[in-house]
Amino acid sequence: MSNTLRPYLNAVRQTLKAAMCLENFSSQVAERHNKPEVETGTSKEVLLNPVIISRNDKERVLIETSVNSLRVSIAIKQADEIERILAHKFTRFLTQRAESFVILRRKPIEGYDISFLITNSHAEQMYKHKLVDFIIQFMEEVDKEISEMKLSLNARARIVSESYLSQFN
Repeated sequence: MSNTLRPYLNAVRQTLKAAMCLENFSSQVAERHNKPEVETGTSKEVLLNPVIISRNDKERVLIETSVNSLRVSIAIKQADEIERILAHKFTRFLTQRAESFVILRRKPIEGYDISFLITNSHAEQMYKHKLVDFIIQFMEEVDKEISEMKLSLNARARIVSESYLSQFN
């Protein structure tokens, strides 16, 4: 992990640890329903203030919490058009397989690239610290993966252009 990424991820980790205190909370609107309040937003009194942790204007994390659910939305670094295309393709690939990730949402929040939804049942079934570790590791790996794909794409483009230009010698 690079030294510039470490404080950003540590801030996200500490905020997620603090926000992970979820409990079972039935809906105040419909009897026998237990829906994630951060998604439905029907009862404003059970929603906490959202927190935005930003590394720069393009890379940020939105953490929205309620009494029974937590939503983490991530905006991935996209410095240029190539990174924007790679990030879009990568997140699209992941969201199409959302069932495999359990906490991954199919559609991210507007302005973000990918979102996770953790409910009280997820927090009861899984280790909370492992959920936090998964999100942090996911953020590290996505950053690294996009950088590697960009380097690979540039290398392939260089080889293609060299072979094309060698025909004119």
